[in-house]
Amino acid sequence: MNVLTGEADDESPDDGKDKAAQAMGKKGGKARAASMTAERRKEIARKAAEKRWSAKET
Repeated sequence: MNVLTGEADDESPDDGKDKAAQAMGKKGGKARAASMTAERRKEIARKAAEKRWSAKET
């Protein structure tokens, strides 16, 4: 309510993380995928699916 009336700032608190590093991290996945061949992406996806769907002993 205080933000609406102007009594408080609408800024989020500093989380202690480097903003430049966060921005670069958001670009990382897309850049990595763009640099890989379709075959390599398929291989990684296949390996991940096998791990996800393998029988887990708990």
